[in-house]
Amino acid sequence: MRLNAPHSILSVWKIFDRFPMETLTKAWYYDKAGTKKQRDVSLMKEHRAQYGIAGNCFDLAIWLLHEFKEAGIQAYPVGHDLKTPSAHAAVVAVDEEGRRFLCDLGDQWLQPILIDSKARDFTPEKISGFFPAADVQVSSESGQLEIIYHRPNGKISQQSYDTDPVELNSFLEAAERSQNSIYPKALLEQRLLYKNETAHWEFYNWKSFLSTTEGLYHDVPAESIEEWAARIHEKTGYDIEILIEALGFYKKQGN
Repeated sequence: MRLNAPHSILSVWKIFDRFPMETLTKAWYYDKAGTKKQRDVSLMKEHRAQYGIAGNCFDLAIWLLHEFKEAGIQAYPVGHDLKTPSAHAAVVAVDEEGRRFLCDLGDQWLQPILIDSKARDFTPEKISGFFPAADVQVSSESGQLEIIYHRPNGKISQQSYDTDPVELNSFLEAAERSQNSIYPKALLEQRLLYKNETAHWEFYNWKSFLSTTEGLYHDVPAESIEEWAARIHEKTGYDIEILIEALGFYKKQGN
């Protein structure tokens, strides 16, 4: 079963192994940005080096596209519900054989996955090792990609993508719209090593938990913004003061 991406694609993907996906950077940068709120790659790199921060799914997709281009790998943006509050952004990379791989840092996949249903060795069966604490099923037809996630507790969820290339200017317009919209709840997702696996830690709506193949482990709620900032810093290495400022931004909005 050759669903794994080749080394050329994986070597770029691995640059982002310790990058969370989150809406905290957006909140921190919102009042500092002026009229253009979507950061370019050079500024994202500067912020990463100085503060340890990453960004939301559009930030990560734009940065990943840049790194693929630098490596000479064909790639293009995809997503669903672009230019709406439910927008989600990802990237498709193409190997030398013309096979396409979904690269979704926004949902914190462990690695890219083959999405061509006509490709050799493609299988719709449940497979492990691609998504934290879940098996996945992949089906692709007529430009639509369906992912079904099977979690240890029996919960099943689904994600859909339009895998046709999004024109770059249109994608950047969707990114700008996303950065101008502060989500109702602060969110951060991070891949973390746990025993013999890579698990998924999430902070959302002032709660946090770890998803593993053994099940969910809920953290004791923190008592203050400062305590939350310390906990998130421990998981991500993010600058404490930026975390306090971003979390305070959400708290002031009653979220």
